[in-house]
Amino acid sequence: MSNIYEEKVTMIAAGDLQEFVPFGRDHCKHHPNALNLQLRQLQPASELWSSDGAAGLVGSLQEVTIHEKQKESWHLRKGVSDIGEEVEYDEELYVAGNMVIWSKGSKSQASAVYKAFTVDSPVLQALWCDFIISQDKSEKDDWSNEIEKCICILQGSCINVHSMEGKDYIASLPFQVANVWPTKYGLLFERSSSAHEVPPSPPREPLPTMFSMLHPLDEITPLVCKSGGLFGTSRVQYVADSAMKIVFLNTDPSIIMTYDAVQGLHSLWILRRVKPEEQNVVLKFSEQGGTPQHVATSSSLTAHLRSLSKGDSPVASPFQNYSSIHSQSRSTSSPSLHSRSPSISNMAALSRSHSPALGVHSFSGVQRFNFSSHNQSPKRQSVSHSPNSTSNDSFLAPEMEPIVPELCIDHLWTEAITNTREKNSPASKVFITSDLCGQKFLCFLVESQLQLRCVKFQESNDKTQLIFGSVTNLQAKDAAPVEKIDAMLVLEGNGNLVLYTGLVRVGKVFIPGLPVPSLTMSNTMPRPSTPLDSISTPKPLSKPLGSLDEVVLLSPVPELRDSSKLHDSPFIDDCTFQQLGSYIHSVRDPVYNRVTLELSNGSMVRITIPEIATSELVKKCLQAVKSILPKEIAVQMLVKWYNVHNAPGGPSYHSEWNLFVTCLMNMMGYNTDRLAWIRNLDFEGSLSPVIAPKKARPSDTGSDEDWEYLLNSDYHQNVESHLLTRALHLNPLEVSPMKEDVLHNLTLDSSTLLFTHIPAIFFVLHLVYEELKLNSLMGEGIRSLVVLLVQLARDLQLEPYLDYYYRDYPTLVRTSRQTCIIDQAQIGLMHHPSFFTPEPPSIYQWLSSCLKGEGALPYPYLSGVCERSKLIVLSVALYILGDERAVSNEASHYLSKVTSVPKKNQMDQNDNRFSFRHSTPVNSLAEKLVLWMTNVGFTLRDLESLPFGVALPIRDAIYHCREQPASDWPEAVCLLIGRQDLSKQACEGNLPKGKSSVAQVLSSDVPSGPEAEEEDDGMNDMNQEVMSLIWSEDLRVQEVRRLLQSAHPVRVNVVQMPEVNDHEYIEEKENRLLQLCQRTMALPLGRGMFTLFSYHPVPTEPLPVPKLNLTGRAPPRNTTVDLNSGNIDVPPNMACWASFHNGVAAGLKIAPASQIDSAWIVYNKPKNAELANEYAGFLMALGLNGHLTKLATLNIHDYLTKGHEMTSIGLLLGVAAAKLGTMDMSITRLLSIHIPALLPPTSTELDVPHNVQVAAVIGIGLVYQGTAHRHTAEVLLAEIGRPPGPEMEYCTDRESYSLAAGLALGMVCLGHGSNLIGMSDLNVPEQLYQYMVGGHRRFQAGMHREKHKSPSYQIKEGDTINVDVTCPGATLALAMIYLKTNNRSIADWLRAPDTMYLLDFVKPEFLLLRTLARCLILWDDILPNSKWVDSNVPQIIRENSISLNETEIPSSEDLNLETLAQAHVYIIAGACLSLGFRFAGSENLAAFNCLYKFAKDFMKCLSAPTASVTGHYNLETCLSVVLLSLAMVMAGSGNLKVLQLCRFMHKKTGGEMNYGFHLAHHMALGLLFLGGGRYSLSTSNCSIAALLCALYPHFPVHSTDNRYHLQALRHLYVLAAEPRLLVPVDVDTNTPCYALLEVTYKGTQWYEETTEELMAPTLLPELHLLKQIKVKGPRYWELLIDLNKGVHHLKSILSKDGVLYVKLRAGQLSYKEDPMGWQSLLAQTVTHRNSEARAFKPEAISAFTSDPALLSFAEYFCKPTVNLGQKQEILDLFSSILYECVTQENPEMLPAYIAIDQAVRRLERREMSETFELWQIKLVLEFFSSRSHQERMQKIPSRGLFMNSEFLPVMKCTIDNALDQWLQAGGDVCLHSYLSGQPTEESHLSMLACFLIYHSVPTPGQLSAGGLEGSMSFSELLLKFKQLKMPVRALLRLAPLLLGSPQSMVL
Repeated sequence: MSNIYEEKVTMIAAGDLQEFVPFGRDHCKHHPNALNLQLRQLQPASELWSSDGAAGLVGSLQEVTIHEKQKESWHLRKGVSDIGEEVEYDEELYVAGNMVIWSKGSKSQASAVYKAFTVDSPVLQALWCDFIISQDKSEKDDWSNEIEKCICILQGSCINVHSMEGKDYIASLPFQVANVWPTKYGLLFERSSSAHEVPPSPPREPLPTMFSMLHPLDEITPLVCKSGGLFGTSRVQYVADSAMKIVFLNTDPSIIMTYDAVQGLHSLWILRRVKPEEQNVVLKFSEQGGTPQHVATSSSLTAHLRSLSKGDSPVASPFQNYSSIHSQSRSTSSPSLHSRSPSISNMAALSRSHSPALGVHSFSGVQRFNFSSHNQSPKRQSVSHSPNSTSNDSFLAPEMEPIVPELCIDHLWTEAITNTREKNSPASKVFITSDLCGQKFLCFLVESQLQLRCVKFQESNDKTQLIFGSVTNLQAKDAAPVEKIDAMLVLEGNGNLVLYTGLVRVGKVFIPGLPVPSLTMSNTMPRPSTPLDSISTPKPLSKPLGSLDEVVLLSPVPELRDSSKLHDSPFIDDCTFQQLGSYIHSVRDPVYNRVTLELSNGSMVRITIPEIATSELVKKCLQAVKSILPKEIAVQMLVKWYNVHNAPGGPSYHSEWNLFVTCLMNMMGYNTDRLAWIRNLDFEGSLSPVIAPKKARPSDTGSDEDWEYLLNSDYHQNVESHLLTRALHLNPLEVSPMKEDVLHNLTLDSSTLLFTHIPAIFFVLHLVYEELKLNSLMGEGIRSLVVLLVQLARDLQLEPYLDYYYRDYPTLVRTSRQTCIIDQAQIGLMHHPSFFTPEPPSIYQWLSSCLKGEGALPYPYLSGVCERSKLIVLSVALYILGDERAVSNEASHYLSKVTSVPKKNQMDQNDNRFSFRHSTPVNSLAEKLVLWMTNVGFTLRDLESLPFGVALPIRDAIYHCREQPASDWPEAVCLLIGRQDLSKQACEGNLPKGKSSVAQVLSSDVPSGPEAEEEDDGMNDMNQEVMSLIWSEDLRVQEVRRLLQSAHPVRVNVVQMPEVNDHEYIEEKENRLLQLCQRTMALPLGRGMFTLFSYHPVPTEPLPVPKLNLTGRAPPRNTTVDLNSGNIDVPPNMACWASFHNGVAAGLKIAPASQIDSAWIVYNKPKNAELANEYAGFLMALGLNGHLTKLATLNIHDYLTKGHEMTSIGLLLGVAAAKLGTMDMSITRLLSIHIPALLPPTSTELDVPHNVQVAAVIGIGLVYQGTAHRHTAEVLLAEIGRPPGPEMEYCTDRESYSLAAGLALGMVCLGHGSNLIGMSDLNVPEQLYQYMVGGHRRFQAGMHREKHKSPSYQIKEGDTINVDVTCPGATLALAMIYLKTNNRSIADWLRAPDTMYLLDFVKPEFLLLRTLARCLILWDDILPNSKWVDSNVPQIIRENSISLNETEIPSSEDLNLETLAQAHVYIIAGACLSLGFRFAGSENLAAFNCLYKFAKDFMKCLSAPTASVTGHYNLETCLSVVLLSLAMVMAGSGNLKVLQLCRFMHKKTGGEMNYGFHLAHHMALGLLFLGGGRYSLSTSNCSIAALLCALYPHFPVHSTDNRYHLQALRHLYVLAAEPRLLVPVDVDTNTPCYALLEVTYKGTQWYEETTEELMAPTLLPELHLLKQIKVKGPRYWELLIDLNKGVHHLKSILSKDGVLYVKLRAGQLSYKEDPMGWQSLLAQTVTHRNSEARAFKPEAISAFTSDPALLSFAEYFCKPTVNLGQKQEILDLFSSILYECVTQENPEMLPAYIAIDQAVRRLERREMSETFELWQIKLVLEFFSSRSHQERMQKIPSRGLFMNSEFLPVMKCTIDNALDQWLQAGGDVCLHSYLSGQPTEESHLSMLACFLIYHSVPTPGQLSAGGLEGSMSFSELLLKFKQLKMPVRALLRLAPLLLGSPQSMVL
């Protein structure tokens, strides 16, 4: 059959036909909006118009048309996943009416709606667009910017943008948009210009027609264009040609195609960002003739665009006005338009006669869009001043800054003008496609002429510009690109669907299930002479085929039976087929390799175009061959292959390779019928129609040749060796060897396509073969490939290659001996490429020489095909040769690149992704290798598929890294080195806060037993699991819960005395309850500390707040006691602050990482007013944990206007704490309103409650903390001494205001000391000193002096400062300003007075503050011992006062003992408090002991008779202060002794114990268990400031007492708490566990660098003190966190609940299971390699590993079963191998061990059919003897051996023995004949190959070249073999043969 026939028949079968209906259509029907759409459709047009009156006439007309037939449209794109991996689904965007529906789905998974949008007016267009969110708009770093993926919905007057993250934007449009296009930079709009636009009487500047918007929040700006003029000058101007329409826009490359309606030509433009100089040109005013008119016209678009967006529309509707009056119709523009020549760029604007400058500057101001018609605009500079031009002046509007254009288009190409005058029309479809060799084409379809025009384009070498070629026209009705296979589908005029790649026609596409136009006969045609089957019944596929001649098309189609006769009939292509009514009408929505066909009857089907190849092997070979052939030939080859592969009913997956071989050989000129091995290839049933005709036999009777063919087939050999044959005693048939003539007349046809390229193809296929060797999963592919390679090598007479293949596959290679002769003449025609090497490149050989340290040539490498070879070569170069530059870009001296173009300078671009980008310094080659491999994307799965010998160096490096990894490696690296603990840590680290699974690991889901039914006490959400690890010995946590719960009634135990009547008894009980309630009301503060940040709220439920229970129960009858019975007087509002604290405690449970939004905060607002105080506290708590910043400003305003005092306090403090130290302006304004001093003097006086003022002042301090802001400091300084005003203002609770001002001033200037910049004139320290000690009031400076002119009518203070009011604030302000500065002079001001006279002037309480302040300033002098504490007491007091433990009172006349005693205790308390600050959160033992001693002393004092002198109140205060100091030092540690003290104080309820003391004691208890043991206190400056506010040592007397200190400030301790608990979590079980940490402290002035061991979970010391933290062995894998590199890594771990993942080592038990480490003794005895290792029982393995794979290996391979025999030895071996791997902790080596063992056993049995495993063993041995490995072992001798030292030598020995035995048993003869080039016996072939490989024997060719024949002695041989690099042990075995005595050797 002729070739023409073959051409005609080639058809491509399309896969999987599916009916296609846009998913959105169906969804729309059920969408809730559908109903109202139908209703609107029923309205008559007139009503529509009236209902949308504002839209004007144009709008209504549009609406009517839309509603008559609801338009729908949709487009599809390939699915985009968030992370960027390949996804297999399509995404569809469907638009109908007001709805947009975005769905995802594919063939395999049903479609589902992803998002649906409904908008107010009909949707004109919907599209996907990516906006760039960037700081700078520079062109070059487009790729580095964040990208916001959005969907844009265009309506009549605005565009809605919805981003994937959920942001919504609406941008209003200042003009009617005809079209919107997504670009690389943002959106591009085309303004619609309707045809009836009337030009204004004088022709004038047209408006721009194209605009861009780079982000929904940016302005819409006009587009400018730059194009060459007539004389090469380029001009820049706005795109204002209304004839120019965009028909296509592409993002990469970023080009636009436009169509000029006047000239009828298509042009291409490149779209880019504007350069600054171009902006200037466009915006520049004209220099000449700057007359008023010009200025007037320069007022512009800008204002109009802006005014529109504000909503005031000029004239009825902006759109109408804009479009109808002001845009210009082409007919009346300047006459030169129609005559312009094509050489000028086709922008109409360019040829207008005015200058660009004017045209441009008139585009920038207000009246641009509604000029009155007589107002003319200058068209030339020389414009005449016509009389009416003066009217311009009325338009001189204020100048606005012009809109700066952002995008620019550059002209690239315009199609040539066609001579024929037929009507040209704009392209209806444009796309970019590339052919199979990567050449790109831009194709545009001009439907009016049924033409598809294709332009080839390419990038210039420097990648800066695009170069376009000529246009080729194809006849087409429609077309679509198929990007997956680099092709396009073209629908021809006659209805055929044809596949093209570039401009090369591949073949018709045949669609199963659709009638083929060319085979469907119409009745009018003459019928062919053969009877046709009825077309309607499809023929079943399974029907056996008739003779091969009949087969033309196999596919499930109505088929013609005897179609062979048909083919000659000429009318095939032109048959008509309209009768069927379903021919293809158009092609649409191409995605990847799927495309939709629209049929003429309106239905749609979606088809899949088949791939080029499905099997990996064929893909690789095609890719390799393609890369070295010239492009045209490559395309032809691929087209041929594509046709063969995808013929209808084509081959199945397995025979794809066979088909490929046949096809390739045919193309090289082989006659494949004559090659025996190809004829034997199995085509699995269906024969491809292309090959079928060729295989047909000449006669049907058969011939002798057939019989011989059968006898020679593999099948026959199989039959002969079959058992049945022997059983039946069938005589083996004599096979006559294939006739000689048959063998020799196989010549090649040199005219075929690939004949000249055979050597090149052979070489690249060899490289593919080497690449496949590196993938142990491709064994089958290698065997298939080697057969082809052997054939080619034999025909090209390449002996070295043949020898090489023989060594790899000794059994395969000998079987085929059939050669094809290639004429010498023809060999001359062959093209031998430069990269071809006579010696076969071998990757194993290359590795081997590297390991031996011999030099090796660069390894040839095919980019994109041999990626594994490249990877291995580079990693070995790095790790074995130690060349660190190997993995940088310059890898050329290890690799030589193979390309079709032998240009040297051509560097492949994709190399730079191998560049090594890792910021941290890498200290060893192993680390560098591992990091580089992860960068290249090498994973564990890739490693597992490498052969074990090749993988060994990499595994060795991994083993090194696993021992000592860095803590900050990325997740992928940790996965590769097998440290799950680290990779999980890294993975958590990448998660955004709050999403981490850590919270789930550590949140206890255990329902808390019986309490579940009871009231919630607010402490249920604590993390029990971790707390039970920290405090495992006792129930202290339960005890704390009992002490702190305030939700249950208290027990009122009063015994009724006989003389007390019932009524008095009830009163007594209620009085007792009142006392107990003082304690209950103080509890929430402590509970807030205990539960700090322990809970993640559910956003749909309100936060549970436990109620404050102030009732009691009296035993024995459990009767309720209530305070509201009216029997006793209860203070009013008693519980109001208590419930505030309760709200704060509840709010502080919320962890900072929780997901909370404004709505949830408002949602928590309680319905009933009694809970308002709780809500106020809740708001403050949200501020403290940072969530209040999310509360909308509107709501904040709302809460403040309510005027609820508590809410204002909570809100102001909360907002300020959330904005700590930011100087946030809006918050400052908010606070200033509440502080009269910060308001201007003339402002109205607001009546702000006193406590709110106090809160606001502290708020100012927080917001400006540490900023030393001058104005704020000045005001606050004055406020400390604010005098009382004339009315009653400022008269009550002045102390707390003054203190607040002092604290705030201290915060603002925190730690600045004497270097307060720019405040020297304020004399801050002197002024504060005066406030502290008293003296004359200075004249009040500043703007508030008016207010203070008249003195108060209530309080007579005179001119002196009231020290009682100002002293505390001033003292603490000094302390904070000079904090830690060690400033002696200031500290001396604060020294306690040392004469009795002076002591009388100071309140004893203030001495506490002074001592505290002095010690804080002299921070470094604080020492943790009682001697230092006493040294603060002045001598006079020390000598005369009662020491704390004396019992009787000394008598003295002249000294006031009471003063001395009080001064003494307060000074000691102050010193203790400073000790608490200095060692806060450090758990310092000395400090603890010292403070504990003082606490005991104070307790003794309280019960001593001397207590009355000092005063109970004073002693209680001091005791509380010391207790708080103790709790600060032990914060978070839950120390038992402190807990006992707190519990003791908890029980004291009578007498002097008031609300304030209870507050202090329970704060101490809370600090002790801060955050449930997860938090501790910090000693940074801001923490100390916060703690000073919270722990101010004057406690309230009753629950509503805010006179000296605002109670709300007690909660500021939160700002000093920091998470410091490190919780080891076992990565396998995901539960917290114990682990040993080694913490190294940096050296300081007090101690050297020290190391201490802690058992985690534990609180770490403050991070700035630490040098490093290490998880210590031996039980867990070591892990080092180096804090010198920076603390942020550890900080992020601690902030995410402190979870540190750890991994148990093999054979170790956790500390919980085995506290003393005795149970894993087995592990210890065994790990130190002793002789009993063999006696290892497989059952014991579970102690070593939890890996299920290893456990089952032990189960199945190591357990002895019955009747073993010699198998026992294997089991023992397996057991010991397993044991070895597990104890040495490299279980990944198990497969390698077993593979080595198996290979050696096979060698002993002489069953090696291929020699790969031997190569691997050889590489393993060479690796362990390599120099680099030896050096490493010397450096780290302690490290466990990587592979068992006994195993390898044994294996080596066994191999040597096996090969030597073979030599003695006749192998030597065989070897000799091989070396002398004679044929060898078949039985010895495989052993010979093993010998050659193992001993690296050179090929006979190399030997003869070395001239070894004449050698006489061994020494000569040694010399000569030096060049051949052959090992001596091999030489010893060869020597007897070479020296001419081939007798058996005895070694």
